[in-house]
Amino acid sequence: MSGHDPSFLGPTVPLPVAPDPVRTLTSTHFTVLLHPVRRLAAATVVDVDGTALRDVPRSDDWFLDPRVPAHEQAGPELYARNDLDRGHLVRRRDPVWGEPGVAAQAERETFAYPNAAPQASGFNQGAALWLGLEDHVLEHARAQRLRLVVLTGPVLAGDDPVYRGVGIPRLYWKVVAWAVDAGRALAATAFVLDQSPQLDDDALAVALVAAAAADAPPPLGPFRTFQVPVDDVADLTGLDLGPLPAADVLPAVTAQTAPGWTQLARPEDVRLHRP
Repeated sequence: MSGHDPSFLGPTVPLPVAPDPVRTLTSTHFTVLLHPVRRLAAATVVDVDGTALRDVPRSDDWFLDPRVPAHEQAGPELYARNDLDRGHLVRRRDPVWGEPGVAAQAERETFAYPNAAPQASGFNQGAALWLGLEDHVLEHARAQRLRLVVLTGPVLAGDDPVYRGVGIPRLYWKVVAWAVDAGRALAATAFVLDQSPQLDDDALAVALVAAAAADAPPPLGPFRTFQVPVDDVADLTGLDLGPLPAADVLPAVTAQTAPGWTQLARPEDVRLHRP
């Protein structure tokens, strides 16, 4: 359980620094920074070796992490009798590389509840959204035989709607980093995935009351995917992302230019190179 290696790419990618106290949970090839008050991860970081990825059977056995108290984790009670998915933050396939036993252990460890976050089922399963984006990033690593560091998490906003004692995030983010210039420098890009309901304030208030009365999750969706400046992820989350904002492949955004969020219709729309 060595966790994220800051020197994995060559240029250093440290763990992000959260604005609130977190529990640092190391697993095989990845680390989860668990926010114990929100009971969800503030961030996850996984090292992906595109030269050594393996296919292993899906274990699909979610478990509470024994290293932290159960009341600090959003466990099975959050996902019972509703359409919320336990969305992997560190994706099941990403840390699955290396020797067979190591790869299998990494796969199993992704099913710890601190690595899950509540997502509407359409958000988590849509080929052009969350899984489609992750497939594109992973296949890029495999095809280019690249190493990647992938940071992922929910935006833990103060006004997230509460369901069964857990604030349900409406935004998720991802930052992907890799080495360039023969391993001497970093490149990075960022994404935000939005499951906010597109309702006016009055309609949203009515929907929230109805959901609470029915013990149902708050309204979520439609689901939109954006490529965004890395700095915007830092601003949304309060995380210190170290060298990653300066390594952004997107052009710098200034007050005189248009907003730097590009909505993606398909994973192939992602820009992975500087113009």
